[in-house]
Amino acid sequence: MGGTDVTDGWDWRRGGETPAPARPPGAGGPPVGPPTMPGADRVPLASPWWSDALADPWRDPAAPTAVVVPGVVAAGTEPEPVTDPDAPGRPTLRHLLLIPVITALLAGTLGGALGYAFAVRGGAGSAVLGGAPAEVPALAQRRPESLAGVAERVLPSVVTVRVSSLGGTNEGSGFIATADGHVITNDHVVAGGTGKASVVFNDGSTAPATIVGQDPESDIAVIKVNRPGLRAVEFGDSDALAVGDPVLAIGSPLSLANTVTAGIVSALDRTMQAGEPGGPVRYYAAIQTDAAVNHGNSGGPLVDGAGRVVGVNSTIKSLVAEGQEAGNIGLAFAIPINQAKRVTQDIIGTGKARRTVIGARTDGLTGVVGGGLRLAEVAPSGPADSAGLKVGDVILKINGRPMTEPTDLTALVRKYAPGSVVTVEYRRGSARQNTSVTLAADAK
Repeated sequence: MGGTDVTDGWDWRRGGETPAPARPPGAGGPPVGPPTMPGADRVPLASPWWSDALADPWRDPAAPTAVVVPGVVAAGTEPEPVTDPDAPGRPTLRHLLLIPVITALLAGTLGGALGYAFAVRGGAGSAVLGGAPAEVPALAQRRPESLAGVAERVLPSVVTVRVSSLGGTNEGSGFIATADGHVITNDHVVAGGTGKASVVFNDGSTAPATIVGQDPESDIAVIKVNRPGLRAVEFGDSDALAVGDPVLAIGSPLSLANTVTAGIVSALDRTMQAGEPGGPVRYYAAIQTDAAVNHGNSGGPLVDGAGRVVGVNSTIKSLVAEGQEAGNIGLAFAIPINQAKRVTQDIIGTGKARRTVIGARTDGLTGVVGGGLRLAEVAPSGPADSAGLKVGDVILKINGRPMTEPTDLTALVRKYAPGSVVTVEYRRGSARQNTSVTLAADAK
């Protein structure tokens, strides 16, 4: 192309400069023109940066010219937003939840793999039994009212009783009744002994004992040991028991000292007539329990849920044949503690026990058709006679307890202390009547 190139304001052929095009009057922005050159006789620009590329003195004349004119945005409108489809989006809730789950799974898998590898390398190929130690539950703290708490409190007061006899050594159980060493046990534990006895305490120590007294008919005996610091049992009220109450039997069954078994009161006032052939006949209205009782438990305590002694374990029922050794079948019987306490106090005080009597005897070995026991004898001026009872009267109930077996009258009367007043329901002819009888002590 011929002529002068005026695109950048310089005449490259003349080496001179052509004036830059002037801006229209009133146009905004900085003045357009070449930058101020050292020594040049020109008006300098307001800014050191020059944005007019067409007037750039350093521009290559051979380069193509491109002029970009910015678009005009209409007033009051905003440019439409453009979304980049390749740009990372904002995470959703599902993404936020999946991240920790996946992380936990990966961590668990990695931890298990590492643990197995370490165990194998360390030679621990077998399983590790038991979990990490945990806080002991409150139930295992053995609260005082729990069965374990009751047993812990009563066991120091229970002893094993050993009595020498001509045939060897009799062994049973007993419990400390007084702090000065009186021990209650069964008469049949010490019966036939030579007078030499000993007790084994809960801690395994032993001490000699002497027999204070016995009452064969109530099956209660008292022995005495001399040792300071003994802990006596707490006595309960056997008359306050109800069928279903929880009880513990404690003693030395089959020479297994400090044995505790649990059960309930199965029945009350179960009249018993017991004794060995040729020996004394024992009568009592027993507490029946299903707590396991075996040979050796005799004389040990039956305690209630508060740890109070309510009975003296005495005998069991069994299904074995004659001559075989009996074992527990859930039918055990204990002497009510109210009766045992009274007999014990008599023995300690006088050396023998009083028997409670009604002053009458029943007829025959069986009851009467229709229920009741017929009186065959009434002692003159005795309790029954004084209450108006006569021979031939049929005793139906004593204090509401039905009379069905010949042993019922004697066994139930023995339950009460001399001087107790009981209500007797009886039949004379076809008429039913009631009377109050004041029981007395036998003159024996």
